[in-house]
Amino acid sequence: MTSATTPPQASAQLAQYPSLRGQRVFITGGGTGIGAAMTLAFAQQGAQVAFVDIAQAESEALVQSIAQAGYTRPWWRACDVREVPALQDALVAAHAELGDFATLVNNVARDDRHTLEAVSVEYWDERMAVNQRPAFFAIQGVVEGMKRLGGGSIINLGSTGWQTKGSEFPCYAIAKSSVNGLTRGLAGSLGPHRIRVNTVSPGWVMTERQIKLWLNEEGEQAIKRNQCLPDKLLAADVARMVLFLASDDAAMCTAQEFKVDAGWA
Repeated sequence: MTSATTPPQASAQLAQYPSLRGQRVFITGGGTGIGAAMTLAFAQQGAQVAFVDIAQAESEALVQSIAQAGYTRPWWRACDVREVPALQDALVAAHAELGDFATLVNNVARDDRHTLEAVSVEYWDERMAVNQRPAFFAIQGVVEGMKRLGGGSIINLGSTGWQTKGSEFPCYAIAKSSVNGLTRGLAGSLGPHRIRVNTVSPGWVMTERQIKLWLNEEGEQAIKRNQCLPDKLLAADVARMVLFLASDDAAMCTAQEFKVDAGWA
């Protein structure tokens, strides 16, 4: 049990989900950042993970470290999800090797900063190609397999940034706000097949990228001012919510948004 002075991230007393053992999981952007934490977390649960990511060196290092730790080696492919046919091909290849996927985590995204005035049509299209479009086509690619399995869990990564009126990334805010529409728009039609669809919306997660690019003294003060909890939000914190929603423990959870933000939003 963690004490009041011990951050929960340091606790070894974390849940194990028997229903995830042997389960096949597909993650977009699973080689870096929050996605890497989820890939590791599922592997530690005994799941067979497949993922795509554009970052080749980081993804290969992750796969090697997971295998060396004694867990099932993840399947992965370098893929630029802006190219829908490449994403579709990766899903087909992963299915051919591993079988039907019980869980899909639509994680891939980039919160690049930009202003309203600077957005061109080309930039808009490119931002949506990263932050919005892949989720729809990934769902399209796995749903028939989930039907064959008799059910599944689709977890779409949203964001609290737009909900707290973050003004540094309007295209990202638009794309991420649409995630709740995707979740609620599909939960009804997929529910009869016992396919659950939920959103997990992280707060400001301290990934290497976030720390390097944007965590300055002003950011430190914003965390202290806005979070209810004093600890920094880590990628592993988000992964634990995703594990729950993928497991049978969440069998009656669908069409919902679950926030992991230390109380910021």
